Amino acid sequence: MKRKSSIFALLLAVIVLFIIPRLDFLKEQTEAPVYGEADYSIHFPTDRFPKTARHIKEAIEAGKSPVCTIDRDGADENRKASLKGIDTKKGFDRDEWPMAMCAEGGENADIAYITPSDNRGAGAWVSNQLEDYPDGATVMFIMK
Repeated sequence: MKRKSSIFALLLAVIVLFIIPRLDFLKEQTEAPVYGEADYSIHFPTDRFPKTARHIKEAIEAGKSPVCTIDRDGADENRKASLKGIDTKKGFDRDEWPMAMCAEGGENADIAYITPSDNRGAGAWVSNQLEDYPDGATVMFIMK
């Protein structure tokens, strides 16, 4: 009886230590979606615009694209679609990710209430960074 218990304990230890960790389907899927290459990349200054940065990070972690395909002509339509049904809140802006000026933005954008100074500062910074890039260019947002 003692020998059977020892063999069972050894078998159980082998399963726990060597087999279960290799069963990929049991592992929690935590990797972010994989996106293709982008034409450009920018390092978003998380220290300067922390509230907007937190929103972007959370939206990307939830599955939104970190890549923006510049579509300036579609910005107004995307903004209307993304903000439809989202109430305004006194003292806050409604921040969109992906941004309205991205082809990926629009109806399914992630919306967060952000203080105007943080949101508008971030918007001006991004606009300045992208001003020389043509419509259709893809830009990877890297959160530093």
